Amino acid sequence: MEQILLYMPNAMLVFCRITSFFIVAPVFTARNVPATFKLGLSFFLTLMALAAVEDTPVVIDGMYILTILREILIGVLLGLIAYFFFVVAQMAGAFIDLQIGFAIANVIDPMTGMQSPMIGNFKYFLSILLFLSMDGHHLLLRAIIDSYRWVPLNNELFAQIYSGDVSNFVIQSFVTAFALALQMAAPIVASLFLVDVGLGLLARSAPQFNIFVIGIPVKILIGLVMLFLFIPGLWNLFAELFQTLFEHMEKLLELLAVPSA
Repeated sequence: MEQILLYMPNAMLVFCRITSFFIVAPVFTARNVPATFKLGLSFFLTLMALAAVEDTPVVIDGMYILTILREILIGVLLGLIAYFFFVVAQMAGAFIDLQIGFAIANVIDPMTGMQSPMIGNFKYFLSILLFLSMDGHHLLLRAIIDSYRWVPLNNELFAQIYSGDVSNFVIQSFVTAFALALQMAAPIVASLFLVDVGLGLLARSAPQFNIFVIGIPVKILIGLVMLFLFIPGLWNLFAELFQTLFEHMEKLLELLAVPSA
C-alpha cells in the first residue's frame, strides 16, 4: 500500500496527460471508439510511462491542482497539433466541393457527428485508412510516451505560454495546415476554374445555350474525373502530410522543453 501511495500522484498526472491527448488526437477521438477502450488504453499506457517519470518528485499540496491542469493542457496541445494536420484532407475536400457545387449537400460525419462536405468526408476517411496502414496510430502512442523525455512532470508550461511562444506556434501550425489544404485542392480547383472560364466563353458566344443547366453536370463530371485521376498519387501526398504532422509535434515538444528565462 505504501508503494501504491508513493506512485499514485505521478500516475494521476500521467493519466491526465494521456487521457486529454486521446480526447483531441485524431483516430482516437472518433465517436465510434468506445470510451471504455480509451480509458483502458490510457490506463495501460500510464503504467508503461511511469518508468520514465518515477524519479520525478511531485509534492501534493495546493499547487497539485494546477499541476493536473498543466498536464491536461500539454495533452490537449499535442492532440490539437496532430488534429490540425489530420483535417487537411477534409479542408481540401471542402474547397473542391465548393467549386464543384457539392457544398450545398453536406452529410453527417459519423466520426465527429458534424456536417461535412461529401468529397471532404471521402478524403477524410481515405486519410484515416492511409494513416492506419502507415502505422501512424502507433507513432501517436509513441509520441505521447516520448513526451515525458522532453517535457517532464516538473515542467514550466505556464511560463512558456506566458512568453507567447506556444500561442505563436499553434497559430503557425494552423496556418501551415490551411496552406497545405489549399495546395492539396489547387489542381482540381484550378481545373474547375478553367471549366468556368470555358462555360463563360460559351455563354458569350452562344447565348441560346442554358449554361446553368449544362454547367452543373459538366463541372461535376470533370471534377470527379480529376479527383480519381489524382487518387494514385495520394499515398505519397499523405505520407508527406503525416511526416509534417509528426515534425510539428516534435517541434512543440522541443518548445515546451526549453526552460523559461
